[in-house]
Amino acid sequence: MESSVKKSGGNSGGAAVKGGGFEKRKNGSESVTESGTESRDSNSSTSSSSSEATSSEEVKTGNGRDLVSQSPLGWPIRKAGECKKSLLGSTGNENKDSTHLDDSKFKQLSTKISEIDMMKERFAKLLLGEDMSGSGKGVCTALAISNAITNLCVTVFGQLWRLEPLPSEKKSMWRREMEWLLCVGDHIVELIPSWQTFPDGSKLEVMTCRPRSDLFINLPALRKLDNMLLEILDSFADTEFWYVDQGIVAPDADGSTSFRKAIQRQEEKWWLPVPRLPAGGLSDKSRKQLNHTRECTNQILKAAMAINSIALAEMDVPYSYLETLPKNGRACLGDLIYRYITSDQFSSECLLDFLDLSTEHVALDTANRVESAIYVWRRRAHSKPQVYPNRSTARSSWDMVKDFMVDGDKRELLAERAESLLLSLKQRFPSLSQTTLDTSKIQFNKDVGKSILESYSRNVSS
Repeated sequence: MESSVKKSGGNSGGAAVKGGGFEKRKNGSESVTESGTESRDSNSSTSSSSSEATSSEEVKTGNGRDLVSQSPLGWPIRKAGECKKSLLGSTGNENKDSTHLDDSKFKQLSTKISEIDMMKERFAKLLLGEDMSGSGKGVCTALAISNAITNLCVTVFGQLWRLEPLPSEKKSMWRREMEWLLCVGDHIVELIPSWQTFPDGSKLEVMTCRPRSDLFINLPALRKLDNMLLEILDSFADTEFWYVDQGIVAPDADGSTSFRKAIQRQEEKWWLPVPRLPAGGLSDKSRKQLNHTRECTNQILKAAMAINSIALAEMDVPYSYLETLPKNGRACLGDLIYRYITSDQFSSECLLDFLDLSTEHVALDTANRVESAIYVWRRRAHSKPQVYPNRSTARSSWDMVKDFMVDGDKRELLAERAESLLLSLKQRFPSLSQTTLDTSKIQFNKDVGKSILESYSRNVSS
């Protein structure tokens, strides 16, 4: 034990590490007289000091590399400059990311604010009845919603003269604002009786709310038809045909051909673009696709027109329109149409072929005449016979009733023929403008649900 202590004391007193060199310690003999544990501590400190000196020399003389030095605990220590650069770099990236997130959040927030302001403006106009003065002279709510849907359709689809996809901005605008306008129909309900069962088994009849039947059936159907039309427009993204403006490109100047129909009312619309085909024509695949699209569009048109006709038929006829009707059907139709419609052999198609319907104005005037004759005959057919109490005999009264019944059956027959003629006329001219009766019904209608169905179906079919 003593020999080991003397040996360790000699080593510790012989040298000590200081700045990479060696020096003698004066109190070496005092340190070796302590316990063995303190000797081991001094040896470990000496070895760690020598390792630090060696590592510092390697960093200074190491091929010019500013690498991470080794700490006594083995943790990497980077230089202050590199730490500062990395800290600044990470802070800059974080600032960029936060700025980008702030910008995106600000854009989303500004978009939401603009949509909310737009929605407030729309509903303010509806509540004011399109009377911005607030004096209460505006139209009713039903007509205001009908006008809003029509104006929105004109804004989005008014300049769509080509078979091409609708721009994304207009498509989102159409869907967003139509949701705003149609949400009114979600709150139109009807009360139906139902039974409520209590925990004790007793039952009580109560009235429950459900969506009104016409809106519950037709409004989802119209939304489906609307989405189908937008999908059909999206299918024309890549086509073999294209369009040229009239008056800019000479006919067949580029070797292509045009398949525009030579219709008088189309030639008057000089601003419409002219579709053109490649020199070899359309491929079979493109022809099949166009035929399929046309059939689908025709089915959508028929469904929308059926919903529109039902909605118009359920509207009340305004009294102002009935006051303007002539006294009899002959005055409504004129001698020519009246003679053909009262003949034994009547055919609506043959009558339309005989009439001069070269322009839309003439066709619309004919439709107004036929429609007014229908209501004149129907009113007289369902009106009660006048009773004259001063007549002495019952036979004369019976003869009057019998003659009235015969006349009523004849007027009903003429009204049915006039209806078939009007239907054939609308089928031959699907883009015919609204008749005077339809305009009067829409103007004086007070039912908001019927107004929504009529305007939505009319704009889908157009």
